[in-house]
Amino acid sequence: MLFKDQIDFVTQHIKKNKLRVFMTVLAATMGCAFLIVLASVGFGLQDSLRNDILSNEKVTKIQVFDNEPFTDEQIQEIKGVEHVESVLETITVNASAHSFFEGRDTSSTLYIANMQDFEQVNGKLSQGKYPSKPNEIIVGYHFAQTLLNDAERKIIEEKNKEAEVEGTYYDGKEEGYKDSLIGKEIELSLAPNLSAAKETEKMNYTIVGVMKEPSYDWMINNAVYMDIEQKPVLASNLATAVDVKEDEMFYSEFNIFADTLENVKPILDSLKDKGYSVYSITEQLDQMNVFFLVLKIGLIFVGTIAVLIASIGIFNTMTMAVTERTREIGVLKAIGASPKLIQRLFLMESMFIGIVGTVIAVAISYAISFVANAALPLILKAATGEDGFSNNDITFSLIPWQLVVIAAAISIGVAMISGYRPARKATKIDVIQALRQEL
Repeated sequence: MLFKDQIDFVTQHIKKNKLRVFMTVLAATMGCAFLIVLASVGFGLQDSLRNDILSNEKVTKIQVFDNEPFTDEQIQEIKGVEHVESVLETITVNASAHSFFEGRDTSSTLYIANMQDFEQVNGKLSQGKYPSKPNEIIVGYHFAQTLLNDAERKIIEEKNKEAEVEGTYYDGKEEGYKDSLIGKEIELSLAPNLSAAKETEKMNYTIVGVMKEPSYDWMINNAVYMDIEQKPVLASNLATAVDVKEDEMFYSEFNIFADTLENVKPILDSLKDKGYSVYSITEQLDQMNVFFLVLKIGLIFVGTIAVLIASIGIFNTMTMAVTERTREIGVLKAIGASPKLIQRLFLMESMFIGIVGTVIAVAISYAISFVANAALPLILKAATGEDGFSNNDITFSLIPWQLVVIAAAISIGVAMISGYRPARKATKIDVIQALRQEL
């Protein structure tokens, strides 16, 4: 029997029972679509969290911790590890930087770093350049916004009260210094974060650069960054305000940057073998991936139950197909058709139902995914009043090709299994009894 004739045998029955086959395909479509859409939630949430983490962290960054300050020998040892691109020591000053400019002032966190290493790690600034002289500094993206006078503080306070009535808050973005700070000279004093400590005398610095905007809208960066050469000057000024050891006023953080993401893990392993305490965002991603792998397997399992329910319809349809075509099966056997051929004919019909149902389900699933990602942020924004949902930061549904392949394999596989028993039954039909059956 030619393959074309086998196709004709299958299509004749499908055309003859259009409504029954349509309802069976519809059940298969709904089961497969439910599986894909349900599992896509897990893929979407994983993608959102992954992007959220990576947007806020440099993926090749490795933090190194130690109870004691790092010696020059240790720093050289770390730099000597293969595939280490740069080592950045960032020193946080245990004092608030109180900046004054044209009747305005603001308090900031103060960081000290080797500006060459700092530039290599952070790259291009939003404005200006990196310091090249001792009295030059760079400031955070929101430094100008937080430079306020008394009148503006009162305005912000009033706007905050109005926002609280509406259940929101006001970030003060309309106030602050509006012109460029590049090339402007500010006065800066230090207020130690210790009780009974007085503020130091003012020092003059020139702003030459402004950092890039933070990854998140809610993050405010008005920090001040100085070159490592300023550490003795700051230590001397702090000594006049508070009587503590220098180590208590400066806290170092060492960050290593690998040349590529693939080399992060080898560097982590190498440093751990040397006895260092290290952390990388890739370890968090690995833990997250394990969690979401379990979640996605669970969602696929639940979705598979819907496909199995749809398989009951396929089984009934194929059982009726065998019963209705008993005489035709008898004729095929009489003219020499093998049991394998007869079995193949009915399996082709069940496979047809599975394939058509899967194709339609995939198209419907992508449509649902698109609508969900477009509509849910708007619905949540209207319900909560939060603008964050409308920024497309959250992917509610994501359908990668791997999910389509898994869902298609499950759907078509279940359809084939559902049709196997009726197909086997067809091969066992007695020729004489089949030919005696009335049409």
